[in-house]
Amino acid sequence: MQLLLNELVEKNRQWVHFGKVATYIPELKNANPNALGIVIVDIEGNVYRAGDYREKFTMQSVSKPITLMLALMDRGAEFVFERVGMEPSGDAFNSMRKLETINPSKPLNPMINAGAIAVTSLILGNSYEEKFQRILDLFRKISGNPNLQINESVYLSEKRTGDRNRSMAYFLRDVGILEGDVESILDLYFKQCSIEVDCEDIARIGVFLANQGIMPDTKEQVVPKEITQIAKTFMVTCGMYDESGEFAINVGVPAKSGVGGGIMCAVPNRMGIGVMGPALDPKGNSIGGLKMLQVLSKELSLSIF
Repeated sequence: MQLLLNELVEKNRQWVHFGKVATYIPELKNANPNALGIVIVDIEGNVYRAGDYREKFTMQSVSKPITLMLALMDRGAEFVFERVGMEPSGDAFNSMRKLETINPSKPLNPMINAGAIAVTSLILGNSYEEKFQRILDLFRKISGNPNLQINESVYLSEKRTGDRNRSMAYFLRDVGILEGDVESILDLYFKQCSIEVDCEDIARIGVFLANQGIMPDTKEQVVPKEITQIAKTFMVTCGMYDESGEFAINVGVPAKSGVGGGIMCAVPNRMGIGVMGPALDPKGNSIGGLKMLQVLSKELSLSIF
């Protein structure tokens, strides 16, 4: 396995030159476009690492399945899906186009920005601080890393430039999807996206999902099995933005990407995979990471289909 990962990084690093780092959040422009790393954590606890796996990045949209699970535990599926749909959008992750044209005017799924903002608004807590602490605590728990923190520079950069997310949030309040203070909800969302991780952190979250919500080491059931199944299903249908169908054919595992360059995969009952490569393709996915995952899926017969 270790030789395979070393070879994957070496042979696919060339692809980073065909991608570009995200720039719509100014702080993300500082990412190293040549970085490429991968970590696999299997159900038995074995860990394999290659490339620039220690390089830090912010979760961005990789955070969405985790906050969805917390909202489902807090509110139940019926309550959540009255406000957020279950269908792939076919549009870019930050598109607003269908909010006005569909009826009812609710986000099509929790993996696009509008849906994720709505999901974050449903997390319980007596204060803004308590809500964020509950989000951060869940990320720390399931990653096995009690030291996870937000990247303050990225958070402030997102907050200063998040006009499109802000406009979506106010539209959602206008149509009754969001309740409460919009700016506080957005602040929670910007902070969850700015949680800083490395490949191993998201690989460990991936193996947690692959293990149906049970911590592989302690055997603690942190999230109910049925809720992890919902999260993984959304990862299959919507997790790779409007490249999800192609990814399902070429890789075939539940996955979630983010514009920080991360891709988190959960191969059911087998392993979690964490990939990072800030150079993105036109859809917002790590170009080198995608190429590595395509080869890895074929080599290890990972596809669930």
